[in-house]
Amino acid sequence: MLDYDLHCHSTVSDGLLTPADLVARAAGRGVKFLALTDHDDIAGLAEAAEAAARLGIGFINGVEVSVSWGSHTLHIVGLRIDPAYPPLVEGLHAVRNGRGARAQLMAESLAKVGIGGALEGAYRYAGNPSIIGRTHFARFLVESGYSKDVRSVFNNYLVKGKPGYVSHQWATLPDTVSWIRGSGGIAVLAHPGRYTSGRKHMGSTTLRELLREFTDLGGQGIEVVSGAHTPEQYAEFARYAEEYGLFASCGSDFHGPGESYRDLGGLPDFPLGCRPVWQLWENK
Repeated sequence: MLDYDLHCHSTVSDGLLTPADLVARAAGRGVKFLALTDHDDIAGLAEAAEAAARLGIGFINGVEVSVSWGSHTLHIVGLRIDPAYPPLVEGLHAVRNGRGARAQLMAESLAKVGIGGALEGAYRYAGNPSIIGRTHFARFLVESGYSKDVRSVFNNYLVKGKPGYVSHQWATLPDTVSWIRGSGGIAVLAHPGRYTSGRKHMGSTTLRELLREFTDLGGQGIEVVSGAHTPEQYAEFARYAEEYGLFASCGSDFHGPGESYRDLGGLPDFPLGCRPVWQLWENK
């Protein structure tokens, strides 16, 4: 089992636990090295780092940036970033600024199919209103009885072609990799097995195009072991990592108890031949 977990979320974005409580849960579950990677925000890093120091686990400053790439919305994780790097701070602020307008349009779309009060309901779940997002709407829809759980909401309401989905222009891939690398960080393609266009998964031709551009821009890692991946996908993305010279990363993508693909920690080992992303800092 891996004792690293390099992808998780707190109440600063769409997680259910505060940064300190998230770190405490990770420590209790055997995680030795944790990265907090909130969506488009770094406001929880100081609290999490303080908790990690108190509990004796290694902490890595992280972020997960929302990216528009062609017809796809991607997520790029930044590890070992400098949260004070001005272009990163300014870039994330610009990304967050678009979330409020999107939320208003999402609520209007849901209202057209008879679901009222969605905007106010979603904001009740957003500990950080500037990071209002689909997960907050999903929690409202579960609370209101429209779906049995958060995952079902996404399938029925919040993906392309369904009521509640609103397209949005996020950061560009070149800007995102530039912000992360410029801050001294490592850019990692998050959960590649989750990318779809409508209900169709990204095909190998498109994924290869993405990986070529990502590596050309300076991307260095890919999540091989993710809470959202199957064991077969571990092997698949290990092969892509080898082909494109990428380091392997891992993360639960934990958002909260009962709401995530898997809990913090307890991630299976990488397939043979993977180069763990932490070699990039441990070997320095």
